Amino acid sequence: MNSKLCERFGLDFPLFAFSHCRDVVAEVSRAGGMGVFGAAGMTAERLEEELAWIDTHVDGKPYGVDLLIPDKVLGKHEAFDAERLLGAVPDAHKTFVAEILKRHDIDPEGLDEMRRGTLHLGRNLHPSGAEDAMAIAFRHPIKLIANALGVPPPRMLERGREHGVAVAALVGAREHAVRQVAAGVDLIIAAGGEAGGHCGEVATMVLVPEVVEAVEAISDIPVLAAGGIVTGRQMAAAMAMGAAGAWTASVWLTTHEAETNPVVKEKMLAASSRDTVRATSRTGKPSRQLRSSWTAAWDLPDAPQPLPMPLQSLVSEPPLAKADKLAQAGHAGARELATYWVGQGVGLMHEARTVRAVVQAFQEDFLAAYERLGRFLA
Repeated sequence: MNSKLCERFGLDFPLFAFSHCRDVVAEVSRAGGMGVFGAAGMTAERLEEELAWIDTHVDGKPYGVDLLIPDKVLGKHEAFDAERLLGAVPDAHKTFVAEILKRHDIDPEGLDEMRRGTLHLGRNLHPSGAEDAMAIAFRHPIKLIANALGVPPPRMLERGREHGVAVAALVGAREHAVRQVAAGVDLIIAAGGEAGGHCGEVATMVLVPEVVEAVEAISDIPVLAAGGIVTGRQMAAAMAMGAAGAWTASVWLTTHEAETNPVVKEKMLAASSRDTVRATSRTGKPSRQLRSSWTAAWDLPDAPQPLPMPLQSLVSEPPLAKADKLAQAGHAGARELATYWVGQGVGLMHEARTVRAVVQAFQEDFLAAYERLGRFLA
């Protein structure tokens, strides 16, 4: 494709694929796009292992890493203290999630110990943990490093320049994009409210041209469109609005290579675009996920208010991990609870395919949309 973004990164097609699964990342990059590995939930040891694997399986093609370093997180300006973090989780929240499990015939025994096992999630969001993750990422031949939930820390921007690695940032509002440009990022990802995971409120159709307009007035850095994009025609529409390419995530969750719980994959393939909910009950910040008995429980009148990040993850991740495991073993109650982050584009995800097939479908659908528009001008 005749694209400055493709020239910069050595891509055939400006399709960026965020995934927590290394197989998806490597396969997208080998297919001519750019796989971006989501590292927020990894221990340092696991991150090193996963990136080393990608290095040997990506055939020299470009790939990136995505970190979650929020501007605002509880305890950001204090030394990380695991015991204090555990102690800050109210008993009422522990009791509430234990009762959810009991109502679905799941024994809540062991949740406290599981919380200890997820403390690395809190540390990864803390500046000290983020520094460790960055150090690991920059030891590998990455071409892009992205930060969600705020302006990248100065050290990320400095290291990006030192290593020749582009620094990207996700935004959900026009003013956020302006802040990111002022900070010195190399790439803006405008993520609309349809997106899975953490997202804002403005729809992609409105946000993309709004951000492109704001960025073009002050800089020539490219803008990627994100949020509900699971087809080539959507990618073409976004690029018609000024985007330089597409940042995608949900569409890869139902691929054969993805490590998504098979029960959740089944739910996603049967879901409509109305079967997602944007809520703070999973991480403490708004994120879009598949509706289930778990998400419904947090809408009940007796549900406690979700805690700030990272405390809410200590509340939600242990019981969800337990339900996830039992669901795969056929437990009926656990199947009702099973959920995962996914965008409203899930309503367009109808069949499980290989990663290569998804990339090819994007390209073919993009070309068909381009030709369809061309006929209006013939």
